[in-house]
Amino acid sequence: MTEGRKAVMFRAFHLVQRLPLQASLLLALAVIFACGGGESATTEPAIEVVTEDPALTAAPAAPVAIEPILATTVLEVGEQRVAFLLTTSEGLIKAHESTVTSVYLGEGDAASEEKQAGFHLWPFEVRGSYSTQLTFDRAGPWRLDIEVDGPAGPAGTQIHLDVAQETSIPAIGSIPPFATNKTVFTVEDLSELTTNFDPDPELYQITIGDARISGKPTVIVFATPAFCTSPTCGPQVDTVTELKDLYRDEANFIHVELYDNPEEIQGDLTKAELSDLVHQWGFSSIPHWFNESWTFVLGRDGRIAQRFEAFATLEELEETLLAELEKA
Repeated sequence: MTEGRKAVMFRAFHLVQRLPLQASLLLALAVIFACGGGESATTEPAIEVVTEDPALTAAPAAPVAIEPILATTVLEVGEQRVAFLLTTSEGLIKAHESTVTSVYLGEGDAASEEKQAGFHLWPFEVRGSYSTQLTFDRAGPWRLDIEVDGPAGPAGTQIHLDVAQETSIPAIGSIPPFATNKTVFTVEDLSELTTNFDPDPELYQITIGDARISGKPTVIVFATPAFCTSPTCGPQVDTVTELKDLYRDEANFIHVELYDNPEEIQGDLTKAELSDLVHQWGFSSIPHWFNESWTFVLGRDGRIAQRFEAFATLEELEETLLAELEKA
């Protein structure tokens, strides 16, 4: 074998070590047949090896679609909290914040806003929502344009809204109904106050009417713990208890059961009777009210400083309460 053929075989076998198994076998056979001829052969066959990097030749990945879920469904003219979830086929988006721009879709001009919506992780770390304060200066169709860092980089989505002129739910800045809810002083047992299997007695010490004129901020949660077990409703009363444990001497904390006779229900909602407060606060006039919780923070003046439809995290509630505590 000539020195030239030896050099060809040496280079070829080095290439074989770098190729996949099938390609290696084919190249090895080619080298053997090419170099196995008589010593009189003077020409060396050209060996062309073409390799491709799949990472360089693969088609670009398709963008991951974002599915928005609106958590705040009762919207009216004025300023209010707007919350939403962002999901994909790969799971929940948990970026620190997203950018939200409101766009009016009706006739005429309306004030558009661009806000940052912070992400808030819910209990059990299964879900979480983005929330921000938005002001709608007129009723009608609106759209939220949302930008966020998704699984494959920056991405966008949209949510269409129907903003009412006003709703049956007490609005931010208004004085809520002077309601008389049940307390530990008006019943014989806690089972008459709540469907909660492990109730916190401190949430049933004062009426809403007395709390309004107490000179302290007040946190009121309307929910039915035993029958509202969704991630957007079930944990809310427990979260208010957490807040109460931090600020029990500085504010009032009240849970109002949605049903008037919790001790008689015992898992059978056909026996349930609605509390008068459900009607007084306007919940019964909105769809799916029984699957939601509503939490209100009242200022020292008794007016509603903030309202939270569906679940509100401890962080959100505490931020609002601290703002009211700082006011003279």
